[in-house]
Amino acid sequence: MCGIIGIIGKASVTPLLVDALKRLEYRGYDSAGVATLINGHIERRRAEGKLVNLEARLAQEPLAGTIGIGHTRWATHGKPSERNAHPIATDRVAIVHNGIIENFQELKDELEAEGRRFESDTDTEVVAQLLTSMLDRQMSPEQAMGKAMERLRGAFALVALFSGRHDILMGARRGSSLAVGYGDGEMYVGTDALALAPFTKRVSYLEDDDWVVLTATDCKVYQGHTEVKREIRQSGISGAMIGKGNHRHFMLKEIYEQPAVIGDTLQTYLDPATRAVTLPALPFDWAKVSRVTITACGTACFAGMVAKYWFEKLARLSVEVEVASELRYREPPLPEGGVCIAVSQSGETIDTLAALRYAKAQKQIIVSVVNVPESAIARESHVVLPTLAGPEIGVASTKAFTTQLTVLLTAAIAAGRARGTLTAADEARLAHALIELPAHVNETVNMEDQYRHIAEDILSEARDVLYIGRGSSFPVALEGALKLKEVSYIHAEGYAGGEMKHGPIALIDELVPVVVVAPTDSVFDKIASNFEQVKARGGKLILMTDAKGAARLGDQAIATIVLPAVDPVIAPILYTVPAQLLAYHTAVAKGTDVDQPRNLAKSVTVE
Repeated sequence: MCGIIGIIGKASVTPLLVDALKRLEYRGYDSAGVATLINGHIERRRAEGKLVNLEARLAQEPLAGTIGIGHTRWATHGKPSERNAHPIATDRVAIVHNGIIENFQELKDELEAEGRRFESDTDTEVVAQLLTSMLDRQMSPEQAMGKAMERLRGAFALVALFSGRHDILMGARRGSSLAVGYGDGEMYVGTDALALAPFTKRVSYLEDDDWVVLTATDCKVYQGHTEVKREIRQSGISGAMIGKGNHRHFMLKEIYEQPAVIGDTLQTYLDPATRAVTLPALPFDWAKVSRVTITACGTACFAGMVAKYWFEKLARLSVEVEVASELRYREPPLPEGGVCIAVSQSGETIDTLAALRYAKAQKQIIVSVVNVPESAIARESHVVLPTLAGPEIGVASTKAFTTQLTVLLTAAIAAGRARGTLTAADEARLAHALIELPAHVNETVNMEDQYRHIAEDILSEARDVLYIGRGSSFPVALEGALKLKEVSYIHAEGYAGGEMKHGPIALIDELVPVVVVAPTDSVFDKIASNFEQVKARGGKLILMTDAKGAARLGDQAIATIVLPAVDPVIAPILYTVPAQLLAYHTAVAKGTDVDQPRNLAKSVTVE
């Protein structure tokens, strides 16, 4: 969740640390800080709130030094404050840390019994105090880090700066991502390749239980006390990929990128000449798979819910969608030889990674749908289906979601062909619909004025908003409601249309907008009945449909968004886009922080 950067450089590193932290703002944070060595001593500057506060502090109190660490913190232990901001330090070591030290209280009690005094409310401080205790017992930094890894429990990534040691930085990971960047007489360590992008494209990714010693020219990686090698890869990410362009917010830029990234994704999975799906080689036969388990969190889980409709309808294949944070604790029986599809934008989501490992232990074949092919989830999968969305900076997922849907639909089509439930003509029809999808999405995003008016005149004035859909539009309703509450802080809920009469209809009055997701598909008549039920109780109806649906219901809605007519199988991808834009413009109208909503983080690496 938080952002980490460490640099051993040739010149002053503070401006570079702050610049890297700006690229990590998308991960979500509530305080920030940097630490360097000056004449062998650890010096820190920290501030609560956004990075502008840290920059103001640095303008008043500049920080020199050619070696340093930086951090953006999302609070887990201890409220957001300067006292709890990272780097956390003693006189001998400074630490930046993502994740949770699960046995921190046990370690804290032990260290306090030694007479050590704690200055913060964080679990991180036990790492700093533990290393200091070991250094005071005449261990070297390398010996101390190796020993500390044996004592720490939990999921974490950390980087340490040692007083008197201008020549080394040290890092470690267990569960949270950490990458090493190779420069020319300079070395870098950071949360991910995005943080390192302006400095170097030569990156290696640490694996669980790795700890690393960086010098200005090299690094050594250890597992326990054994040195290991990690492949140096060429990162495709550049600093130019993460600007806002001409857009006011990253979220809007990423919404507008959807026609292009959906097209890029389709080029990987569809042959336009033959109208056939071309997945990578799979270590299983779809025809012999008895069950698919899809596991994910948040928006990615809603992508899995849409995919359930697709796999069951197109391939007649039973699918269970599991919230990743629940799957491993329920310990459900999974049939040997089953397929588990893990869906994650970052590929580092800790709950999804843990669910993947449970499924793997149950002898499932792991297929991951991820946006970062070098991520932990990708590395632990048997097959990776990349989404090709490019870097997604806005916390509220947009283009990652629609590319996840695109990949999952191609997988469902491939399964249908392999199982004999789709003919070649069916596959060609669906492929043609997918090939036309980027143009339809482009048409949809260019109706921005209409979304803005609905947002400003209706949604931004509401206290509660409901979204309803049926069939594969039900997860779209869930996702639309999630987007609205994520970025505008308006309470919103999504429901299956048929469930309205089982409780939610009690909430309907003339003050409650109801967004109805209603492509003209096989369940249109059913959602039309739910539409009438809401109308009879005075709800403010906002209709998302095509021209045929608008002709039937449009004159009864307070606002109607008319979308291009598409194959009903494709509709969930298209209908997601106006839901995103309604949320975006509502947030802008309310003046909220669109790209970094309060309390949220982009990559959730703690339970």
